Amino acid sequence: MRSVIKVVVLLVVGFAVGVFAVRSRSGSQGGSTPAGAPRAADVAATSHDHSGPAVTPVALAQGGTCAQCALPDFTQLAAELQDTVVNISTSSKGGGGPGDTPRGGRPRAPRNPRMPGVPEGPGGGGGGPGEDPHEFFGPFERFFEGPMPRRRIPQRSLGSGFIFDTAGYILTNNHVVENADEITVKLHDGDEVKAQLVGRDAKTDVAVLKIDAKKQLPTVTFGDSDALKVGEWVMAIGNPFGLESSVTAGIVSAKGRFIGQGNYDDFIQTDAPINPGNSGGPLIDMHGKVVGINTSIFSRSGGNIGIGFAIPINLARDLIPDLREKGHVTRGWLGVMIQKVTPDIAESLGLPGSKGALVADVVKDGPAAKAGIKTGDVITSFDGHVVKESTELPLLVARTPIGRDVEVKVLRNGKEEAVSVKIAEMKEEGEAGGPGGESEAYGLTVQNLTPEIAESLGISGDVKGVLVAGVESGSVAEEAGLRRGDVIIEVNRQPVPDVDAYNKAIGGVEAGKSVLLLVRRGENTVFLALKPPPAGSNE
Repeated sequence: MRSVIKVVVLLVVGFAVGVFAVRSRSGSQGGSTPAGAPRAADVAATSHDHSGPAVTPVALAQGGTCAQCALPDFTQLAAELQDTVVNISTSSKGGGGPGDTPRGGRPRAPRNPRMPGVPEGPGGGGGGPGEDPHEFFGPFERFFEGPMPRRRIPQRSLGSGFIFDTAGYILTNNHVVENADEITVKLHDGDEVKAQLVGRDAKTDVAVLKIDAKKQLPTVTFGDSDALKVGEWVMAIGNPFGLESSVTAGIVSAKGRFIGQGNYDDFIQTDAPINPGNSGGPLIDMHGKVVGINTSIFSRSGGNIGIGFAIPINLARDLIPDLREKGHVTRGWLGVMIQKVTPDIAESLGLPGSKGALVADVVKDGPAAKAGIKTGDVITSFDGHVVKESTELPLLVARTPIGRDVEVKVLRNGKEEAVSVKIAEMKEEGEAGGPGGESEAYGLTVQNLTPEIAESLGISGDVKGVLVAGVESGSVAEEAGLRRGDVIIEVNRQPVPDVDAYNKAIGGVEAGKSVLLLVRRGENTVFLALKPPPAGSNE
């Protein structure tokens, strides 16, 4: 018993000594904070200065001040910029083409073969509360949709946008307004006005709208997305699930992401929470400038898991003049089909490394062919820009002015050669419209099958045909069993290796006659018959 009492006494005494020592140590410091350590008051009382450097955490060991160590304060940014962000709602009569969906203005997205779990492609925009949560898709989704409803039903979608010009110009995603018959913009003060679609570009998922608000409109300021650094704080504003003017924040997780949504992928990755309905809203840096357009998310559930993607504002800004003046984008064209240089390919070609863009095919009489570029060449430099990855080349070419002579360096048989190429204008591909609008009558949209798309879809490189990009709901093509992602190899037993050949074959079909298609679907090949379109179906 005595031993137990002794143990208890020793424990009590030890505890008392420890408490006294801690209090003595705190008292000896006089309640002061060691030099360089942040005080609670400093952390709480942060402010934002648009003229100064962005507020970022700095390690104390590097001599940072307390203000720099504090978390950023987004209150001023939110107050200043919420008025510039708008809610965009659209409606369509249904059955309008690639973006058609049963509900919510977009299709349910399948998984991206390059990034498992990534929904692909546009289809309309986010949805309101209770709608299908899959959202933020780029141009590629349109190639994957399965069977769609066989009746035309009204469709609605909901997304975001932001005012960039006092004349009423608004920037948003193409997939938010694609196929819309009516577009309504709701301003921050609650006013609703009808919007006009000025121009759109499906390849980059960018669209420009215009409203006549009859009052002074607040506008955003564009930043420099090229100068954006990984780790910087960013803020997103939008209308997730129809919840207007929602503000979220995070950091830049990565830049230059290629996620398989198109040839011009160059996404900013962020962990700022973005959800269905945020599509088209701005991604803002700590200077209060727009650096991106929120566009897509990586998600297996449809909700945010901290991986979102935004279109760099520098890319979108380059497109605005064309979209405002012409309604579409004019791009440079080199006339080559390219693919990634894998380590195995590099070894087989005797290349020093797996860099550059491998020329898989050269378009006859195109700029590259005229300059002497050949299949098997590896493009390592374009107009002074080093080509590290094949995904970089399409964007470099697209941004080049039409008619400009550029130097292209290629590796051929282990030796570097330089050729001069005059860049031509890229012809719009994808809309297959034979004479008299027969393709529209069938409810079918196709595009050329490039090596990049074939690789993404797991299609063998020796398959030649046109890719089914859209099947209209309730159309002759849908009734025949055609699906997005199918590859049409023959039309009435005539090979159709590209859109031009397809247009010619479809245009040669006699009125009232069925069309026999040979279609590649996955690893199988099937024949499908298109019935004659109903009378008066041409538009």
